Amino acid sequence: MSKLVIVGTVAFDAIETPFGKTDKILGGAATFIGLAASQFNVDAAVVSIVGGDFPKEYLDLLSDRNIDISGVEIVKEGKTFFWSGKYHNDMNTRDTLVTELNVLADFNPVVPETYKDAQVVMLGNLHPNVQMSVLEQMNKKPKLVILDTMNFWMDCALEELKAVIAKVDVITINDEEARQLTGEYSLVVAARKIHAMGPKYVVIKKGEHGALLFYKDNVFYAPALPLEEVFDPTGAGDTFAGGFAGYLAKTEDVSFENMKNAVIYGSTLASFCVEKFGTERMIGLKSKEVHQRLQQFKSLTQFDIELT
Repeated sequence: MSKLVIVGTVAFDAIETPFGKTDKILGGAATFIGLAASQFNVDAAVVSIVGGDFPKEYLDLLSDRNIDISGVEIVKEGKTFFWSGKYHNDMNTRDTLVTELNVLADFNPVVPETYKDAQVVMLGNLHPNVQMSVLEQMNKKPKLVILDTMNFWMDCALEELKAVIAKVDVITINDEEARQLTGEYSLVVAARKIHAMGPKYVVIKKGEHGALLFYKDNVFYAPALPLEEVFDPTGAGDTFAGGFAGYLAKTEDVSFENMKNAVIYGSTLASFCVEKFGTERMIGLKSKEVHQRLQQFKSLTQFDIELT
């Protein structure tokens, strides 16, 4: 089984949706990615930074799932990254109310020595220079590098972002970000332009409308599972990325056919994430539930058609 390095924020979130609101709860891209990847029992390590205000039980929660946390720097006199947001009624748009970088402002990631030979690297949403620093610490080029990013970095660090994009195998972004990055409305054309920047595989997430996987001239579409209740979309994209990376690390197969499976697993895990606030649903998620939902996905997407 491949080793997996996960880079991203371990943080506090405060969330408000039409269904309620929370005080500070566990959040952060690396947290959601790690919890999703842990469903595959992979040998994973999180590289991140927290302050002295971060509860030990949150770190224990990750290590209890066999996630190595030796790469999580604890700045005792500092405060943990904090984000607060409010979702609109459609749950697809949100307003950021508070962003406090705190210890993240001076984050210099350090990959644990035992993971510098990791075959899979998942670069969660962070400044492109931080992402690049992690790649430069690896002993050799990983078998697979996956990048997640957002429009914020396109606005303020575009050249640095393009430098990282040139070094990755897979990029996962949403439809709005794909259009911003390329200046193209058509996602097919946008994916082609992103391919030209370096990545062999382009995953474009469309929220409740599923995800698209592009490879050369091939396109695969995975729908999102229709859910009765969506409480909180926070972390759904990171959970998708964690499921995607975790599955590929476990199977050690980075072919286009297996990428399709990874997209389905990512979509399945993301469908659980939105059912409760923050990480709550992912923390209690059982493998039996995942298997049952995969069966639902199979029923949703498979059909026979008579061609006349």
